[in-house]
Amino acid sequence: MKKLLYITVNSKPESLSASKTIGRDFVNKFLDKYPDFEIEELDLYKEHIPRLEYAYFEGRNCVVSEEAARKLPEKEQTEIHKILELCNQFIQADVYVIASPMWSLSFPAPLKEYIDCIVQVGKTITFPKKADKPEGLLNDKPRTAVYIQSSGGNIAWMMRPMLNKGLDYIEDIMKFMGISEFERLLVDGTGTTKEEMTIAIEKSKKKIGSIIDKMDIKETVLS
Repeated sequence: MKKLLYITVNSKPESLSASKTIGRDFVNKFLDKYPDFEIEELDLYKEHIPRLEYAYFEGRNCVVSEEAARKLPEKEQTEIHKILELCNQFIQADVYVIASPMWSLSFPAPLKEYIDCIVQVGKTITFPKKADKPEGLLNDKPRTAVYIQSSGGNIAWMMRPMLNKGLDYIEDIMKFMGISEFERLLVDGTGTTKEEMTIAIEKSKKKIGSIIDKMDIKETVLS
């Protein structure tokens, strides 16, 4: 069964979060169209995301071997196991939906800590001996990432490179790992009042169908 990994990055409950409200609506509409998908949810404010310590790695982006891990204290072994668990979960998915607010020109810190866990040599990237740069390994099957981002203001497209640096970073890191199909769903203008947020949410909901229709999803053929 194909998997959709739904990742949220906001401490607010869903009813108070524009990104999570749109994220839920997107996921529901996607599953209505593609019921053969299984959904896994990952709340980065509830899930423990390890901070990467030197002892966990034997090289750049390369977690220590199982044999080396067994020689470490129990706490370090547990953290390494969690890092591998998060990375393997990411690899097993076919579609990724990330719902996050824009904070400080970027996104909340737990998302960066999570990305650092899943960018691993031999799993999501590789360093070919004759290549000048690393290559992504997640081009082995059709994969799509959808980034849903809420922001208080309406940022003109020409200003986004300066004021919304996290948006391009998420697209770049997904493509870095080999995920070529990337879609953006921006919930701009959530403002400071409930009315402003409601208007922004309703406007964004109208874009969901067209984004899902654009996604290159190969439906399972039953024999």
